[in-house]
Amino acid sequence: MRTQVGIVGAGPAGLLLSHLLHQRGIESVVLEARSQHDIESTIRAGVLEQGTMDTLKNAGLGERMQAEGALHHGFELAFEGQRRRIALTELTGHSITVYAQHEVIKDLVAARLAANGALKFNVSNVTLHDFHDGSDRRPRIKYRHEGRDEELECDFIVGCDGSQGVSRQCIPEAVRQDYQRIYPFGWFGILVEAPPSSDELIYARHDRCFALISTRSPGVQRMYFQCDPKDSVDAWSDDRIWAELHARVDTADGWQITEGKIFQKNIVGMRSFVSTPMQSGKLFLAGDAAHIVPPTGAKGLNLAVSDVRVLNAALIDFYKESSSDKLARYTETALKRVWRAEHFSWWMTRMLHKLDDISPFEQRLQVAELEHVTTSTAATTALAENYVGSVAV
Repeated sequence: MRTQVGIVGAGPAGLLLSHLLHQRGIESVVLEARSQHDIESTIRAGVLEQGTMDTLKNAGLGERMQAEGALHHGFELAFEGQRRRIALTELTGHSITVYAQHEVIKDLVAARLAANGALKFNVSNVTLHDFHDGSDRRPRIKYRHEGRDEELECDFIVGCDGSQGVSRQCIPEAVRQDYQRIYPFGWFGILVEAPPSSDELIYARHDRCFALISTRSPGVQRMYFQCDPKDSVDAWSDDRIWAELHARVDTADGWQITEGKIFQKNIVGMRSFVSTPMQSGKLFLAGDAAHIVPPTGAKGLNLAVSDVRVLNAALIDFYKESSSDKLARYTETALKRVWRAEHFSWWMTRMLHKLDDISPFEQRLQVAELEHVTTSTAATTALAENYVGSVAV
């Protein structure tokens, strides 16, 4: 089997790249280890930046996002028993949409299937070959599908198979540099049958640790609180969860979060990670295959879309203009946005979470910083610009 671009991984990056290439007449095949049901039902939160919203709408993928997503023009920072609003649209002219990542994936899968795109699920034993500079053969992806060993020949391979996939490991260690920061805490997440506690997201800094109040739909809410990543979900009864969230988020004026039936609990670890270069010969990485951010800054999905915009433009230049310049600069171009988002996510995480080694002195510095970013016009604007993704890089 032959194609122009072989894509490993049917996450947001792989599916969106395939769709955008299709719209410009460039062929691709997407190979995914999981089933369609699995990728569409793995629940992950999603805060979409203005640029991500625009990319989906311009690609004809925004109808359900606009109808079912929650458009927000700001968010709130809670600390010292009070809440202060960051007016995103007023400060930047841009907004965000709360729309879960698995819903984005549903839209992308539907679009690829409607276009008769080559999308193979339940693929195993994936190996990448002949993508290195100097190879006298076209790149190939070998894999097993529906009980048969198969091979896909292509011009380029794009690895969108996440942090545990095979693509990044194929870049030689001699030329690859990995940067990582593992945080000593995780997030305990719950899904709740309840009306929204707030019209907008609430990020809460408390001496008892961080909490986040988000939304999923008018009747389902998403909430998180900082925990030990080695903790057990079974150790947290519903009553204990609500007591902890009330302690961290309720404000001095009598406002309280809205309780409801908890129907899902999970714990996720947190880390910052960047692997460079994001390309090797005719292999390119996008999304979580190249970088991970803690969810505090809401950048994970948006960084994947940013990578895809850069790589899509480079591939179009190659096929339509016979130019390899943008492909050669893919890592350099993509990493400017990646490191900006990594810094913002790290900064938000450090400002809002209780670190294991933090002293009472440093806890008061966190409060002082929150006072600054919620009262200084310059600081608030910088926060808003980073959050909506309008910072120039």
